[in-house]
Amino acid sequence: MLGVIAFSAIVIVMLALDLFVVHRKAHEVPMKEAILWSIIWIVVALMFNLGVFLTKGTQSGLEFFTGYILEKSLSVDNLFVFIVIFDYFAVPSAYQHRVLFYGILGAIITRALFIFVGAELIKMFHFVIYVFAVFLIFTAVKLLTQKEEKVEPEKNWALKLFRRLFRIHPRYEGQKFFVRHGGKIFATPLMVVLVVIEGTDILFAIDSIPAIFAITFDTFIVFTSNIFAILGLRALYFVVAGFLKRFIYLRFGLAIVLGFIGVKMLLTDFFPIPIYLSLTVVALTLLGAILASLHKTKRIHS
Repeated sequence: MLGVIAFSAIVIVMLALDLFVVHRKAHEVPMKEAILWSIIWIVVALMFNLGVFLTKGTQSGLEFFTGYILEKSLSVDNLFVFIVIFDYFAVPSAYQHRVLFYGILGAIITRALFIFVGAELIKMFHFVIYVFAVFLIFTAVKLLTQKEEKVEPEKNWALKLFRRLFRIHPRYEGQKFFVRHGGKIFATPLMVVLVVIEGTDILFAIDSIPAIFAITFDTFIVFTSNIFAILGLRALYFVVAGFLKRFIYLRFGLAIVLGFIGVKMLLTDFFPIPIYLSLTVVALTLLGAILASLHKTKRIHS
């Protein structure tokens, strides 16, 4: 209970500071500010991780750290999609942070729902573990064998549903998500972008939530590591948006990690893989993919 209270307090204070102090007025996020906030979110997550080590022990501490790295890496895919969506809808730079902020809030709610439903399913029906494992292995094979799919925001399932329910205003109206004209309520293009991002994140969560359950079945660790991983996405987006395309091998690294996690989950009842080994495989694979990508693209861009 103490851990839940501490986590909730940290998240509420940090988000309030972000929205009502630092970004009270819409502005284009400069690189220095984005880097600073990226560092702050990572430091806060690691300090919380230290608290987990001290209060719940080494096993839980390593599980949190492994889950955090895994979910942080998987969420990088979101950043690629954010770039496409913002470009497609021509979102002014000054308003992008606001969309990402509320997008993260929505992601917290949907992922909390997915996590707690998943945890209950595993408790009630143990075989769900094997379903998750097969799904992760299938996803890994798909990442390795299929060409990268083209992102088409116009075909997003959430956007199609939203357009049936609301009138769409043709122009941006500052930071507003809704406006009133002629006595009628219209959703602005900014709201449309938020809906597309939320719909996309739900699809990403379907991949990432089963992966974290392969690390631990402790719902507290699963939830907190997952949320800390996505909380820093806004700042990270403004830091790495310019060179995300250089991570050409990250997709293959993620595929290897997901495949390993799927196999680990299949072996849970027969040959449990120690958490320190899982951490080593995840960290080295992702680091290798990133370094190989930077080395390859350095020659291309030089």
